[in-house]
Amino acid sequence: MQAMKVMTRTVVTVPADATVWAAADILLGARVSAAPVVDADGRMLGIVSEADLLNRPELGTVPARSWLQRLLTDEAILARDYLRSHSHRVSDVMTRKVVSVEERTDLKDIAALMQKHRIKRVPVVRDGKVVGIVSRANLLQGLLAREPQPATAPAADDALRAEVVAVLAGHDWGAGVSNVVVENGVVHVWGNVASPTVREAVRVAAENVPGVQRVVNKVVVLPRDALMFG
Repeated sequence: MQAMKVMTRTVVTVPADATVWAAADILLGARVSAAPVVDADGRMLGIVSEADLLNRPELGTVPARSWLQRLLTDEAILARDYLRSHSHRVSDVMTRKVVSVEERTDLKDIAALMQKHRIKRVPVVRDGKVVGIVSRANLLQGLLAREPQPATAPAADDALRAEVVAVLAGHDWGAGVSNVVVENGVVHVWGNVASPTVREAVRVAAENVPGVQRVVNKVVVLPRDALMFG
């Protein structure tokens, strides 16, 4: 599934010439925690979030540096921090390096970006202009859309058994399964494994085979040395 399938198309944006107070008003009014900052042509220049607006002298929330920190910190960094906390222009306080994706970016890649950069949403851009937003909620909506539906007709037991065996054989931890028996769509699994986690992974692998009605997990957890010398 791609970004274009789940993205929110009505995007709240902040004009690049807005003040920090206008940006705060836009975020609060739209009930969002961040929004792309765009120029007059709609091209994305950055993104402004609640976090970008929290450290302000008006609130008394600008972190104070000790004299030693000031001594050891590069003056360019000190100037940057002052600019971001004291400027009235959203273009000065916004985050300029924005993680964005295209409409055809796979959701798995978007999820990986969110995890890597520890962000909750990514703008979707086309020719530099924002056409949507994919948030964590949008990813969950995509998950719900892919929920497996009940099979319209029961699968043949022999075919189910072959599929379950093949799925388990595709995982190293499935080697401990000694037999699979299927009757009326109910899968019975036997074997010996080294941990409860492997036992449950065997169950889930069998449950995920289309057509399986239920899994009876007869796999036994044995100490690792018993498996080696049994």
